[in-house]
Amino acid sequence: MSSETQPGAAGRCLRIRGSILPPRGRNETLRLQEGCVEVCGAVWTEGSMADYPKERKPAGFPDFIHLIDLASETVGGKILFATDDFFAPAENLIKSDAPSFKAHEYTEFGKWMDGWETRRKRIPGHDWCIIKLGIQGIIRGFDVDVSYFMGNYAPRMSIQAANLPEDKLQEFPERGIRMGAEATSEEFEAIAELKSENWNYLVPMAELKPGNPSSSHNYFPVHSQQKWTHIRLNIFPDGGIARLRVYGAGQRDWTATDPKEPLDLVTIAYGGLCVGFSNAYFGHPNNMIGVGSAKSMADGWETARRLDRPPVLENDENGILLVPGCEWAVFRLGHPGVITQIEVDTKHFKGNSPDRCKLDGCILTTQEEEDMIKQKWDLPDHKWKPLLPVTKLSPNQNHLFDSLTLELQDVITHARLTIAPDGGVSRLRLKGFPSSICLLRPREKPSMRFSVKTGFRANL
Repeated sequence: MSSETQPGAAGRCLRIRGSILPPRGRNETLRLQEGCVEVCGAVWTEGSMADYPKERKPAGFPDFIHLIDLASETVGGKILFATDDFFAPAENLIKSDAPSFKAHEYTEFGKWMDGWETRRKRIPGHDWCIIKLGIQGIIRGFDVDVSYFMGNYAPRMSIQAANLPEDKLQEFPERGIRMGAEATSEEFEAIAELKSENWNYLVPMAELKPGNPSSSHNYFPVHSQQKWTHIRLNIFPDGGIARLRVYGAGQRDWTATDPKEPLDLVTIAYGGLCVGFSNAYFGHPNNMIGVGSAKSMADGWETARRLDRPPVLENDENGILLVPGCEWAVFRLGHPGVITQIEVDTKHFKGNSPDRCKLDGCILTTQEEEDMIKQKWDLPDHKWKPLLPVTKLSPNQNHLFDSLTLELQDVITHARLTIAPDGGVSRLRLKGFPSSICLLRPREKPSMRFSVKTGFRANL
C-alpha cells in the first residue's frame, strides 16, 4: 500500500488507500476490508481533462464503490433535465435503494421499470439528462447499473461533468411527473444555457453489458483531480438504465470559511469519511455523517446485539449499565481542526439506542492511517485524546455537548466514537474550526493548539 501528499495552490490533498464495504441490505453483515481506494482529504488543484469522446471498455470490479454516492437523492442529488422520460423517469437513476422488478406490472405507457427508460427514438439524435450532485466534490468512479433492462437497455453511454458556480445557475422548470413525456421546447431552451455538450468527458463513449442484478453493474474509474457539481449522462441512442452511482468524496473551499463560524468538520459533504468500525450489521457508520436529518433507522449506524451481554443487567451507582464490550467507528475529518461542539443524535432509535458513548480524537499521518486500516484500528489508547467523557444517552433524542476544553484544544485529524454496549446512532456532528497542520513522519509528533477566543494558532 502507498500514500502521498500532493501540495497545491488551493491546499493539500491526501491520497489514502483502504476501503470499507457499504451496506447491501439490513441482514448482511459488514466488515472492514483491505483494498486500494483513493480518497481526497482536502482541496485539490485544478487539472485538465480530454475534451472529446473515445470508445473504451469498462474496467473490472473497483474499490471506489466503498465511497459516497455524490448524486444520491438522500444527499440532495437532483435531475434538472432529461430529453425523454416516456417509460420511466430519470429520477429513478438517483434512488438510494437497489432497483427492483415487477414482472406483471404495467403503466398506461408500457412495462413498469425501475430506472430511466426513454421511448424508441424515431428522430435524429440521442437521449441525455443532467444531474446536479447533492455533494460537490471529487469523483472517483461511476456505476452504471442496467439491472432488469435486458432487451431494452441503453447499448452505449458517456458521462460529462462541469464545475458550475452556484451564483451563475438559473432556476430550471420543475419537472413534476414525467412518465409519458419528453422535454418541452422551453426546457431545451433553459438547459441550453449550460452548454453541457461542451462539458469535460469523464467517461468517453463506452458499451454497456446487461445481466442479472449481480452482473449488470458497469464500472468506470475516474482519474480527474477536479471538483465537480453537475454531470451529463448520455445514452446512445435510447433505452434504459436502472441506477447511476457517482462515487467520490465531498470537497469544500476551506479558504472561504468564516473564522468565527464553527463548521461540521466530519460531514461527508466536506470530505469526512469513516475509515474503520467494529460492527455495522444494520447500517454503515458513514450514514451518521450524512446530509440533513436521518429519515429512519436505516439512515443511521446500527450494530448487532452483543452476544457477551449478561443474562441479567444491572446499573452502577451512576445509572450506567454494568455490561462488557463496546462498538466503535473511526472517522477522518474533512479537514484537520479543533472540535468545540459534539452532537450525538439517536433519533428513530427508540428501543435500540446505546446506553452511553464517548468521543476521542487524535492526529494521524497518512502512513499511520494506512497502518491502522491494516491493523483493524488497534491503536494504542495513549494516542487518543478525550473530547467527550463517558456520557449517558437517551433514546430518540438529540444530545449536544461541549468538547472537554473550550479555551485551548488540540487540533485533530481523526475522531473515534465509542458506544456501549451496542445499538444505533442516527447522526454525529463534530462542529469546530478548521486549522492548518503539518503532517510529519509517523515517529514525529506535531504539537499544535488553537485558541477558540482569539483564533491564534501556535506550535507548542
